[in-house]
Amino acid sequence: MSSGPGAPTLDQLRVFLTVAEVGSFAGAARKLGRATSVISYSIANLETQLGVSLFDRKLTRKPELTEAGRTVLSEARTITNGVSELRAKVRGLLQGLEAEIHLVLDVLLPASRVIDALKAFRVEFPTVSLRLYMEALGAVTQMVLNRTATIGICGPLDVEVAGLERIGVGSVELIPVAAPEHPLARAGRNAPGAGRDHTQLVLTDRSQLTHGQDRGVIGTQTWRLADLGSKHMLLKEGIGWGFMPEPMVREDIETGRLVRLDMREYKDGFMRLHAIYRTDTPPGPASSWLIARFEAQAAGATVANQRSSHSRSARSAQRPASAQ
Repeated sequence: MSSGPGAPTLDQLRVFLTVAEVGSFAGAARKLGRATSVISYSIANLETQLGVSLFDRKLTRKPELTEAGRTVLSEARTITNGVSELRAKVRGLLQGLEAEIHLVLDVLLPASRVIDALKAFRVEFPTVSLRLYMEALGAVTQMVLNRTATIGICGPLDVEVAGLERIGVGSVELIPVAAPEHPLARAGRNAPGAGRDHTQLVLTDRSQLTHGQDRGVIGTQTWRLADLGSKHMLLKEGIGWGFMPEPMVREDIETGRLVRLDMREYKDGFMRLHAIYRTDTPPGPASSWLIARFEAQAAGATVANQRSSHSRSARSAQRPASAQ
């Protein structure tokens, strides 16, 4: 009765992968700094252990992979890559690097900022696993407090939360919008209180931290939604009006699918954003890098806005007096 294939060593798999890569036993010997006879012996032993021929040495002078060899090659790459990743993770742990980060982001955070941070994070910390959560309002803080998430990016809270460290990472502008056919959009500049007469779509806070607190709620009749994407969809369909992050609806406004409402109640629609973490579990190197990345984004946006403002002022100063 056959006992099945044996277990190859990592060194045998490494030799096999090198021969397949360079296309010859002599080339693999040069690359690995070994004698050609040693390479041949390692491959012969690997074939004996597995019970299959990996290379066809009869039909061509160069060793060509057999069908079985191509199958083994794929699995061998997976195994050696896994071992390399394991060694990199352990090396990171020995240096104090986190093995995994649980990050929770407010749904109002612009997608461009999320993509920028996570793409750069993947390059900077390829061995650190990331678990990403998206929540709204107080639910972000709640996840950090109950240790589901290591760090979070959240909006402002109107309650004091002990044991949390907060770091400013900029803001996002919330603007009132509706579909073009909505009465508030057709009216142009709305009279004070006009929003109260129409259904307002409001994002629901699913946490108990800020339960019952309404921000930016003007309408006396509201529809509560737990998902920002659903709110976005209903707004475009003309079902109510509501506040949305400006970056999220910018294209809709440019293409006419949504209209930015001119409302007298609307003054300062910027929502401050903070990076948060528990003071009893300060962030490690990778978490600290992420927070710094969000800080740098905010600083870059401020500089860009200042340059834009200076440019507009300069153009205005250059106009003839009759044109001002």
